[in-house]
Amino acid sequence: MSSVVVSAQSVGKRYTIGHRAVDRAPTLRDALVKGAGRVVRASSDILQGRAVVAGDETEDFWALKDVSFEIQAGDIVGLVGRNGAGKSTLLKILSRITDPSCGRIEIVGRVASLLEVGTGFHQELTGRENIFLNGAILGMSRAEIRGKFDEIVDFAGIDRFLDTPVKRYSNGMYVRLAFAVAAHLDPDVLIVDEVLTVGDADFQRKGLAKIQEAARAGRTVILVSHNMGVTTALCKSAIWLDGGLLRQVGPAAEVTRGYMMETTTLQGQFMSSLEGDAGRSFRVLDVQIRDAGGDVRRTFSCDESISVVIDYFVRRSVPHLRGCMEILREDDVLVMVSDSMDREHNALSALQEGHGTIRIRIPERTLSPGDYRVSLNFSGAGGLPDQDIDCPGHVAGFSLDDHLTPRGNARGGFFSSRLDWTSDCEV
Repeated sequence: MSSVVVSAQSVGKRYTIGHRAVDRAPTLRDALVKGAGRVVRASSDILQGRAVVAGDETEDFWALKDVSFEIQAGDIVGLVGRNGAGKSTLLKILSRITDPSCGRIEIVGRVASLLEVGTGFHQELTGRENIFLNGAILGMSRAEIRGKFDEIVDFAGIDRFLDTPVKRYSNGMYVRLAFAVAAHLDPDVLIVDEVLTVGDADFQRKGLAKIQEAARAGRTVILVSHNMGVTTALCKSAIWLDGGLLRQVGPAAEVTRGYMMETTTLQGQFMSSLEGDAGRSFRVLDVQIRDAGGDVRRTFSCDESISVVIDYFVRRSVPHLRGCMEILREDDVLVMVSDSMDREHNALSALQEGHGTIRIRIPERTLSPGDYRVSLNFSGAGGLPDQDIDCPGHVAGFSLDDHLTPRGNARGGFFSSRLDWTSDCEV
């Protein structure tokens, strides 16, 4: 007997979008003719059951195209991809909120979805009343809700505000209550879209533990998170969507690694014309990871030094400019921070107008083997963000291999220093 609980077969979702003509009608007669034409087209769309689309010209947009995969019972599956990749569209199809334009979705068992904070809540009703309302919407009987009521309230941590209308709840209270109801439904398939990030650290731990508990009980969880650390640690497998297409399905560690290394640029991609920079005083143009010989590379040995080379342009002098570099592992764990003010002399405090280069050298035997991302941030006096200063964020990625120590790439931890071991005992 098959244990597949979710099966997608060549699923596609097509939307028709309209575009207004950019030129204006030159005469009143032309405007009236155009208006009448739109009314006729809209009436025809309504009569034939098509969506009414505003605009003189239309085109088909495929939010998803030819997506196929299978999910086994008890799996926690991560769904990753850039914004606009089709993740939300796929979740809405899986949740039966919208139908696919083509293909087929088969789901075995009851589905509970938490796609948006407070979906299914009535603003004027209290938390108590909304537990019963939302539970009924999700398919729970009144007896089921009563049996789990105390557990839901305790999990959400809203007992003091149970009889307060939810319109007065904070976003955190909202999402805690919504997640508590959905998670205690004991569904066969639980779909969660990035809502855990709204809660505090304690609630996030409880939420993740609840997801793991559901999986151990044989239930299936589909989780969208932009935190690759959570996806890697929690999920058995992952699905990567890219531009509405299925890019990769496989073990979570492999999929997230491929996704992070592709979405993290190697050479910065800051080569756009300065004419579009809104006149910023300081602008990052390009970032490269180079070896000691000055060559741009992606993979290095732990026994090599690495330089982060930043090409920049100063339109107007920025007094007290400050830079910060963060190195993050592929699972989003921050392993190293360097600030231009760590030294007594801040090399960025008085950059001259024009083009220039900043170099940050990471000595050999600093980081353990693995995949890393570089994030850069620049600020003005006092370390405060400034709209006049470029703050690019994640800009580059590189990998480290260790071939010269016994542990090699199996070495854990953040750092890879070779320390001296001495003994005062003679052998």
